Amino acid sequence: MSTKRIGIPEYDKAAPDEELFVLRAQDSFAPEVVLLWAQTAKMRGCPQQKVEDARRAAARMRAWQEINGSKLPD
Repeated sequence: MSTKRIGIPEYDKAAPDEELFVLRAQDSFAPEVVLLWAQTAKMRGCPQQKVEDARRAAARMRAWQEINGSKLPD
């Protein structure tokens, strides 16, 4: 799980000049994008744990949206 409060370990792994792209739960389409990434990653042989972590993140994003709504239109 990565949240602003907990921190994002992947940031520490990135090279100082490496491009990053962040999806937030407030983005109405973020869960679907994360699930699409997970599906593609699985097909390309990504470790199962990373795929499952992404799926859980998408579920947590949806749950957050149900409680808080989103800032972008559907």
